[in-house]
Amino acid sequence: MLKQQILIVDDEEINRVILRGLFEEEYEILEAENGQVATVQIENNSNIALILLDVVMPVMDGFWVLEYMKTHDLLEKIPVILITGETILDSDDQAYAYGVADVMHKPFYPHIVRRRAKNIIELYQNKYYMQERLKEQEEAIRAQEKKLREGNEFMIDALSSVVEFRSLETGEHIRRIKYFTRILLKYLMKYFPKYGITPAQVDEIARASALHDIGKIGIPDAILLKPARLTPEEFEIMKTHTTIGCDILEKFRDKQDNEFYRYCYEICRYHHERWDGNGYPDHLVGEEIPISAHIVAVADVYDALVSPRVYKSIYANNIAYDMIMNGECGQFSPDVLECFALAKEDFFNIVEVIKMFDFSS
Repeated sequence: MLKQQILIVDDEEINRVILRGLFEEEYEILEAENGQVATVQIENNSNIALILLDVVMPVMDGFWVLEYMKTHDLLEKIPVILITGETILDSDDQAYAYGVADVMHKPFYPHIVRRRAKNIIELYQNKYYMQERLKEQEEAIRAQEKKLREGNEFMIDALSSVVEFRSLETGEHIRRIKYFTRILLKYLMKYFPKYGITPAQVDEIARASALHDIGKIGIPDAILLKPARLTPEEFEIMKTHTTIGCDILEKFRDKQDNEFYRYCYEICRYHHERWDGNGYPDHLVGEEIPISAHIVAVADVYDALVSPRVYKSIYANNIAYDMIMNGECGQFSPDVLECFALAKEDFFNIVEVIKMFDFSS
């Protein structure tokens, strides 16, 4: 195992000899007679455990070395003991302002230098070890969270796809809803900071949007698969998918974090609510409707318009856009509609790209 190194920087050879004698049994000793040579030593050696640094030296002084180390972010990694013949307190203050580990004045007592040096090396090594351990733990936690998130994502998509499988759809509705939701949220985050949406919340809401129709699992096949428009009585039953979905989610509440569960619940229950109170199931009005549900509502309606259904043909992108903006599909949040207008080309592009592939096989 390679010995750790101590760099002794002093223009007086007798001082270097004394300091070398204190440490050469345990450490590899590097020497420099001025600041310029010291920086070369620092550049060329990667195992320096401590620098014993004089202040007043020819060519480049000790403070120049400290400035060099500060510029290269080395003062947090390599401890420095400043050994100076100056007695001016301002010099000490300047040294500590750079972040040196200690300041000692000449003439120094060798046994004190040795003891302080050993203590500082041990302190910095323990600090470095703890930082590395924390870094490893953080990386392990992030990897675990990523694995858990991917597992949850798979389960969410699998669960939500059950509904589409029953509806004889291709499964792309869920994927498109997540795309559309994410796009709208990014515009909302940029242009409407009053909602306080963060990138992490964008991810959470987009994931939660996949479960917006999970309650359709509880709708009878005769209604869910009816190849025609529903009667008023049948539509009343269909509307219960919002509350059925919340009943299903309630069973998983303890297994999810509170924020993600809240988004799932809001979207599932309220994505058919409308700004003017003419939605369902609770006839909420305006800002009573959570913003997550507002966003998914527009995404869901747009996708329903541009996708084939047993009771309707496909609407062109621009016609579907106009229908939503003109209120033909119910009244939506003005803020979300403004985001929808900003995202118009993004929505059109996603639909056109999806049309290029056949997902039914």
